[in-house]
Amino acid sequence: MATANDRAVLRTIFNPSTPFGDIPGLDEDEGEDVWQEEDAAFAPELLEQVRDLELQGVSAAESGDVDAAVQRFSEAIRLLPERASAYNNRAQALRLKGDVEGALRDLDTAVLLSRGCGRAACQSLVQRGLIRRLQNREDDARRDFQRAARLGSGFARQQLVLLNPYSALCNQMLSQMLGQLRNPDVGGSE
Repeated sequence: MATANDRAVLRTIFNPSTPFGDIPGLDEDEGEDVWQEEDAAFAPELLEQVRDLELQGVSAAESGDVDAAVQRFSEAIRLLPERASAYNNRAQALRLKGDVEGALRDLDTAVLLSRGCGRAACQSLVQRGLIRRLQNREDDARRDFQRAARLGSGFARQQLVLLNPYSALCNQMLSQMLGQLRNPDVGGSE
């Protein structure tokens, strides 16, 4: 029977882009119960109204009406300013409009309101990490991705690998070595 460590080693071999030391089960769905705890403090009627506004905002953004999306998310924030989710969603819309500074302000607020825990925090940290990476703020991006990875984001862990050239090189060499072991005739002497 394989131990958790054995499974982690096998995952690393068969998925070379996964960082070493991957936590078993981290990518598994934690279920809605964990995420619903974020909203437990809010009045159900108001929460339902705010969620509906956020869904309208997402639909508007998907249809290309980013201004309407920002309006819906702003209305959700006006109704329930203590809830992190709408700030994260509005940040995405602001970023689509080219308002990176506004997006960063909303992401900072979302992380603060969520106290760095839960789905909204995880999504906000990933989004902020991506913006910081585009701004060549690698250390800040790495910190955000590390926090998001601890909250369960597989995407954040992938970004951490990309930010670590030694890890990426090691994983690439391991992948090439395994490829040569599987197909010794390919890549032979010239």
